Amino acid sequence: MNVLVFDIETIPDVETGRRLYGLEGLSDKDVAEVMFNNRRQETDGSSDFLRLHLHKVVAISVVLSNGDHISVWSLGDIDADEKELLQRFYEGIEKYSPVLVSWNGSGFDLPVMHYRALLHGIQAPRYWETGSDDQSFRYNNYLNRYHERHTDLMYTLANDNRAIAPLDQIATMLGFPGKMGMAGGKVWDTYLEGDIQSIRNYCETDVLNTYLVYLRFELMRGNLTLDAFDTECSRLKDFLIIEKKPHLTLFFEAWNLQDNEKDNR
Repeated sequence: MNVLVFDIETIPDVETGRRLYGLEGLSDKDVAEVMFNNRRQETDGSSDFLRLHLHKVVAISVVLSNGDHISVWSLGDIDADEKELLQRFYEGIEKYSPVLVSWNGSGFDLPVMHYRALLHGIQAPRYWETGSDDQSFRYNNYLNRYHERHTDLMYTLANDNRAIAPLDQIATMLGFPGKMGMAGGKVWDTYLEGDIQSIRNYCETDVLNTYLVYLRFELMRGNLTLDAFDTECSRLKDFLIIEKKPHLTLFFEAWNLQDNEKDNR
């Protein structure tokens, strides 16, 4: 079975912001500030988090687990535009029909990607299948929050919107590294600095945390034995060591430190 765990990072869609608010001539940074300010007015000052259709995808990171193979990467080259990132994501679904796993994918990542795919004219018939062409998708598809072709761990574990929790806190609670490198609120500033690589690295550590929480979830519901869970964790650690990428090495070291502290309790 192919399991694809995914996470995205976004910035303000300043192109749409210019059209919506008549802001031609302003810099990207100034357009974004107007967009944030308008959102604060809409929420009586409680939030400047933009509505989902005003987000632009700048990174999609994944963990792919397939039998004895595991890999972690960000889609596309560092210079790839948003359309290419989205095409690669949906092409993977078209080709492999993986089980998707996310943290808040139903509430954020997937709706954002829907709007962006709509904008770019990207076709994804397998993703949108609900049984009209393939009956196996009628009762288990990517679009229903409680179907297993897409497991949104945040909602599945909470079972109620009032009980949802942040990924980094759940990961830390379980002895995994949790938040590393930056916070989501820093992505726009990092993008303005031209540091796309740091955004991709951050996204990869987030998707690693999601994958580890998923393994614990599979253990909890009996789809993994304790030995199988330990084997999957060891396999991932081996991958992180072999890759020799600084951000993955830091993740490995933080994870090992958590394990050692747990063993000494």
